[in-house]
Amino acid sequence: MDLPPAPPPVLPHAPRDLGQEAYDRIRDAVREGLLAPGLRLTETDLAARVGVSRTPVRQAIARLEAEGLLTRDPRRGLTVTRPDHQQVVELYVMREILEGAAARLAAQHATETEFDAMAELIEAEPGAFADAAALSELNQRIHGMLYLAAHNRYLLRSLEQISATIALLPTLLTQGGRAAEAHAEHRAILAALRRRDGDAAEEAARGHARAAQRHRLAWLGRAVAMPVAAPVARREGR
Repeated sequence: MDLPPAPPPVLPHAPRDLGQEAYDRIRDAVREGLLAPGLRLTETDLAARVGVSRTPVRQAIARLEAEGLLTRDPRRGLTVTRPDHQQVVELYVMREILEGAAARLAAQHATETEFDAMAELIEAEPGAFADAAALSELNQRIHGMLYLAAHNRYLLRSLEQISATIALLPTLLTQGGRAAEAHAEHRAILAALRRRDGDAAEEAARGHARAAQRHRLAWLGRAVAMPVAAPVARREGR
């Protein structure tokens, strides 16, 4: 009689990547406004707040400095980067130009299936209005789908670079009614796309970027005077 097949070997669990975990938590704390621009940080404090040793925190800090999210100053030490007015203006000017172009191209080249997928994400926004992390993720996915729908690899590359830079800034979607405004703007963009109206789609996308810029500059003015921030909340996931 044949022997039953041997069970598959039990593989050991992959070790936790504490450096990545520390990076994710510190980055999310900055993006969610828990660590304010200009706030002074230390390895010891971050390790205690995140719940890991200083070595993975040091690795995370190195990555965040390279990305521009944290800044090391000879006098003040490590701080959360505070973008200046001109940097924000330049960033959002490019966002307006590129997203406008993406919307125009998407009106010409995107499929109805792509529009349906975008619509599903947009209609999920109101359910996430009170959750900064969930709403920010939805927003990034909506914009990412618009970029892909343009079907232009070179434009996509430029948009991904702009998007990655904006993603390092704290989300403002849950402040001052911005969530509902952005949702309405997303719906207007999609409506123009479905009509295959490139002019209207571009104008709606550019208007959306201009509105985001106004909120970002207002936030920047408030952030200059912000001396302290809430501690990093330890979380098990996003």
